[in-house]
Parts: sequence; structure tokens; C-alpha cells
Amino acid sequence: MEDWAEIRRLHRAEGLSIKAIVRHLGIARNTVRAALASDAPPRYQRAGKQSLVDAAEPEVRKLLAVDARMPTTVIAERSGSGGSTR
Repeated sequence: MEDWAEIRRLHRAEGLSIKAIVRHLGIARNTVRAALASDAPPRYQRAGKQSLVDAAEPEVRKLLAVDARMPTTVIAERSGSGGSTR
């Protein structure tokens, strides 16, 4: 993020070319181009992780709609998940 701000400052305020910024900061030319083209600093975004329960969720919701106080062991048995409740 610091590089992104510095790249944009050097280009806009100092008037340095992409090639000069590459030499000054010691980073790749494509990195400088990407920083100048983007409106916001880059941020890490992790891909969503699938849950083991996702496949059985509709069936679990159906069972809970019938009896909201149904024990977990009974839900696991009836939904066919076959997984451990612990």
C-alpha cells in the first residue's frame, strides 16, 4: 500500500516517468502501470471457504422448521450427513 501511494505521488506530483519510478523504487514496470491505473490501493481478499454443512443445509433447515428443538444427533441422522456431531 505504501508503494502504491509513493508511485502515484512520484508520477503525479514529481512528474516522474514510469521508467524513472521503476529505477527509483526498484520494482517491476507492470507494477507501476497497475498502480497508476487503479483508483484504490490493492488489498488482500481471501476466497470464501466452503463449510462441510453447506451441502446438507437445506435439509437441516427443513427439519428445524418442523421442530426447532430437535437434537443435533437426530438432525445428523435424518439429514443423512453421517458426520460426527463433535
